[in-house]
Amino acid sequence: MENSPQYLFLASGVKNGEGFWIVGVKNCDEIILEDNTLLDCHRKELIGNESAKDILFAINLNINNLINEIKSKNYLIEKPSMGISFDIPLDIMETIFDFWFDIYKKQEDWETCLGLLKVRKRISLTNLIESESLKGNSKKWAIKVENLHTYLPNSHINEKRNDPMWI
Repeated sequence: MENSPQYLFLASGVKNGEGFWIVGVKNCDEIILEDNTLLDCHRKELIGNESAKDILFAINLNINNLINEIKSKNYLIEKPSMGISFDIPLDIMETIFDFWFDIYKKQEDWETCLGLLKVRKRISLTNLIESESLKGNSKKWAIKVENLHTYLPNSHINEKRNDPMWI
């Protein structure tokens, strides 16, 4: 069971009338199909358990970074009761999923990209790229990882401002 095959998947779902994306790991194809909260399975890859956990970690970190970036720029993004907001389009979710799944196959590139993703959690990679701090493959991968964080929703910018307490 330690490294038994698992399905890493990206699916859309609905619960109590609320839509969401979910990226997860299941040990059986039927379990995904039988889950009545899931509508469609957009990506499904059979891989080892440890690999699935590693890739799932990277995908979730990337999505969390993206959501934090969207919020920091004062865009509205819904927080569903489960899963990931439908405010992020399917093509963005698929791009993130595909990138991390594909890069995992090349261990050295995977380690570089994962390290850059962890740095991206704290700071934008743009300044490092533009300042020539990164060279060669690191710079190439930093550009790709940063591009996974560039989506902004069409929703209106959150206009709610906190009024000063003396007004």
